[in-house]
Amino acid sequence: MVMKKKSFSIMLAVLLTLSVMLTACGGNGKAAPTAPATGGDTAKGAESDAPTEIKIMLPLNTSETPPDTIKNELEKLTNTKLTYQFFPADTYEEKLNSSFATGSLPQVTYLKNQTTFIQMKDAIKDGQFWEIGPYLSEFPNLSKLKPEILNNTKVEGKLYSLYIGRPLARQGIIYRKDWADKLNLAAPANVDELFEMAKAFTEQDPDGNNVKDTIGVVDRNELIYGAFKTVSSWFGTPNGWGEKDGQLQPEFTFPQYIDTMDFFKKLRDAGYMNQDFAATSKTDAVKMFTSGKAGLYIGGSMQDIDSLHKDLIKNVPDAVVDTHSMVAGPDGKFAQWMIPGYNNVVLFPKSAIKDEAELKKILAFFDKMMTPEVSNLMFWGIEGVHYTVEDGKAKPTEDKELIEREVKGYKDSVIGESETNGMYEPYNTLPGRIHAEELLLENVKVGVPDPTAPLDSATYTEKGVELQQIITDATYKYMYGQIDKAGFEKEVENWKKRGGDKIIEEYNAAYKK
Repeated sequence: MVMKKKSFSIMLAVLLTLSVMLTACGGNGKAAPTAPATGGDTAKGAESDAPTEIKIMLPLNTSETPPDTIKNELEKLTNTKLTYQFFPADTYEEKLNSSFATGSLPQVTYLKNQTTFIQMKDAIKDGQFWEIGPYLSEFPNLSKLKPEILNNTKVEGKLYSLYIGRPLARQGIIYRKDWADKLNLAAPANVDELFEMAKAFTEQDPDGNNVKDTIGVVDRNELIYGAFKTVSSWFGTPNGWGEKDGQLQPEFTFPQYIDTMDFFKKLRDAGYMNQDFAATSKTDAVKMFTSGKAGLYIGGSMQDIDSLHKDLIKNVPDAVVDTHSMVAGPDGKFAQWMIPGYNNVVLFPKSAIKDEAELKKILAFFDKMMTPEVSNLMFWGIEGVHYTVEDGKAKPTEDKELIEREVKGYKDSVIGESETNGMYEPYNTLPGRIHAEELLLENVKVGVPDPTAPLDSATYTEKGVELQQIITDATYKYMYGQIDKAGFEKEVENWKKRGGDKIIEEYNAAYKK
C-alpha cells in the first residue's frame, strides 16, 4: 500500500513535469504556471527574449538608401528586428498621405517636418494615433525629454509624439572672411553694415581676378530657412505671430515685415544678390557659394559651415569662412527667431499597433535609443569606422562619403538631443564651426519664440499651408517689384477673407485660456 502511494506520487510528478514541458513548447504562447526545470526557459521568458519586430517609415535625405551596416548593430543593441522603409524626402509628403489614406502606415511613422505635423493634427484629434503621454513615466530615458519641447508638440493638451531635437536658434551668416579681411570689413554689426558688406562683395572684386563676377548674398526659394526669416528677425519682426493691440497677429501684418521686404528688394535691385532667388534651389544656392561666386550665405544653420567649407576649398583652396549672427536691427536691438525645439516628430498609428502591450514594446525600443550607446551609433556611426573620440567628443572620419552613405539615413531619426540622450558633442577643428557653436548659445539669449507653437487652430490645420502660399507669393512679388505695399496689403486681406480671420480668432481664443 505504501509502495502504491509512492509510485502514484512519482507518476504524478512525471506527468506534471511533462505537462510543464508541453505547455512551454506548445503553440499557444502562454507561459507555464510553474517554475521551469533547471537550465530551461519558460514560454514567457522565451517570448520576452525574442526580438521585437518593428517597421519604421522615414524620409531619406540622401540619394541612396543606406546599407544595413548601422541597422544590424542597432538590432543587436536593442533586441529588435527592424524594417526601415526609406522614401526620398522630396516626395515624402505624397507617400505619407497615400499610406495614411490606405491605412498602410507602419508602427513607427516619422513625419517630414513641422508642416506635415500640422497637416496630421486632424487625424490625431480623430483618434487615429496612440496617445503616448501617459506611458512616458514608465521609461527612464524617454522621461528625460524636455517638457517645454514636448509641450510644443501636444495636440489639444495631449502628447502623441516623440521629437527629434534641434538647437533652438541655429541660423545666422556663413561668410567669406578672406574677402572681408581683404576689403577691411568687420563682421556686420547691424543690418546697414550687412547691406554694405553685400555691396562691397559685389562691387570691389573681392576674389581679385579683375572681373566683376561675384555677388554679395546668395539666397534660395525658402522664406523660412533661407535668408528672409533670419534677416526679418533682425529687423524685429515677430516669430510667426506677435502681440499687437492686445491680441496675436500674424508676422506679415507688422511693419518690420515690410521693412525686411524692402531690404531684399533693395539688395536685388542693386544686383547685390542672385536675381532669381525665388526660383533658386538650396542645392544651387550652395553651389554658388562653394564655387567662390557668392560671399554671404544667410539663414539655415551655421553648423553647415563644415560642408560648405569642405566643398569651397576644392575650388578656392585659400578661402577662409566664418560665422556671425549678432546683427542689430534699426532700433539697435538683437533678436533671433527660434524653432519650437524640434524639426520633426514620430507618431504611432493605431492601424498598425494593435494594443497597449505592442505600443509599450515599441516605446521600449525608443527608450533604448535614448542611451548614449545607441544614440551615438545612430548619430555618429560605428566608433573606429565612422568616427573616433577625442577629448570626449566625436570626430567624424575624413571619409565624408562613407558617413553620408551609411550613417546619414539613421542620423536624422535620433530622438531627443545630446543633453537628453547623452550622445557625443562634435569635435570641431574649423574655427568658423567652433565660433558657430558659441553663437548658438548667444542666439538663445536673444531668442524669440513663436507664441502659437503649443496652440491649436482648426482652421490653420485645415487651410494654413494653403493660405500661407498667398503670403509667400505676395512676399516674392513685392521683393521682385511686381506689386507695391498696397498690393501686398490687398493679399493680406485676401488671406484674412479666405480663412485667416478665423485663424486669428482661434489662436487668440486658445492663447487666452
